[in-house]
Amino acid sequence: MFQSIINKIVAYFEKQAFGVCAWWGDKLKISTQSIRLIFIYLSFFTFGSPVIVYFIMAAVLELKKSLFEKRTSVWDL
Repeated sequence: MFQSIINKIVAYFEKQAFGVCAWWGDKLKISTQSIRLIFIYLSFFTFGSPVIVYFIMAAVLELKKSLFEKRTSVWDL
């Protein structure tokens, strides 16, 4: 019971956090948590520069999603 609530909360935050770590996890076949830890550790060791890279990747993914999204009809703009 408690684990399912935690899983729902984690899924919500994964979706709200631009999906960058999930996208990399799917591409590299690595768990999303491992990628998040890598971003966190790199941020500490390099004084936050991976955060900038993360936001750039998030912007590119959002742009990609908006450009290549299939619309159901002509009126969905």
